[in-house]
Amino acid sequence: MRRPTPRGPLSEALLAALIQDPGPVPEVAQQAAQAVARTEDVLADDDVQLALTVLYELHYRGVDGVDERWEWQPDLLAVRATLEEEFEAALRALVPVPDVAARTAPEVAQALFDLTAADDGPSVSGYVAKRATDDQVHEFVALRSIYQLKEADPHSWALPRLSGRPKSALIEIQTDEYGGGRPGHIHSELFAGMMRALDLDDAYGAYLDHVPASTLASVNAMSLFGLHRRLRGAITGHLAAYEMTSSIPCRKYGNGFRRLGYGPEATAYWDEHVEADAVHEQIAGRDLAGALAELEPQVRDDVLWGAAAYLAVDGVAGVEMLAAWERGESALRRPLVRSSAVTVS
Repeated sequence: MRRPTPRGPLSEALLAALIQDPGPVPEVAQQAAQAVARTEDVLADDDVQLALTVLYELHYRGVDGVDERWEWQPDLLAVRATLEEEFEAALRALVPVPDVAARTAPEVAQALFDLTAADDGPSVSGYVAKRATDDQVHEFVALRSIYQLKEADPHSWALPRLSGRPKSALIEIQTDEYGGGRPGHIHSELFAGMMRALDLDDAYGAYLDHVPASTLASVNAMSLFGLHRRLRGAITGHLAAYEMTSSIPCRKYGNGFRRLGYGPEATAYWDEHVEADAVHEQIAGRDLAGALAELEPQVRDDVLWGAAAYLAVDGVAGVEMLAAWERGESALRRPLVRSSAVTVS
């Protein structure tokens, strides 16, 4: 990932440390403690969310110029734990466990379908389908790129934590997400192709400096759930809700792009998800999340909570984006410049 610009004393100290050889990070630990103490809303805190993004990225594809040995440096893991404790507490304060009596796989699956059907969050897809301008569509893609260019990877952390029916279900979903082993068909690659068709930079993390804290929090929640075995219920619930709310919106996104005159190069990603996610939502609800809750009753609450957390956190990001557009403003922290697929801040 491209090295981002700091957004406060914590991310500044972290990024400065990461260009050194791995070792103790007392300044970063101090800044992390101070950041946690002073923040009024960790979910909206640019400094904290960027720091978490960078720390999590060490477990994915790394950060430009950063020694890969930092991934398991004990002091840095302690810093991440400090931030994660505050982050998870904020998520749990925002989103209670849904109060449902479901216990069996079919019951839990139905509870998840009911939860997603009752979601009254903003219809970003409806806005893109009917109202979004070309500039707004470009902003939307830049915002989505923070996750979509590594699509499916956070959920794949759950694979070694599962067994039996839930594991088989996750493998079936992820096989599609990764293009069935066909080069060029990985969903993140399809998204990158769409970015190129829109004259946007498809480099991994190219728009990290452009997106607000709410977008980072949405992606960081996936990493938090996926990287902790104790939260395996949450990451499966998250994936179930994600798949259950994808097929119809993707159809609308594709229609919005066509409304603006874009062809198959820009719509292939959305069109691929219309059919795929209609199948995935059934597998994710019944054979993955529902089956896991039945097989391991102790994680049932987290399965439901992970789904609710996805809807809530993603909803906050959507509200912010649409509110900015309704005001006639950009939803990004920095403007996009589209020229030869290069962004200029």
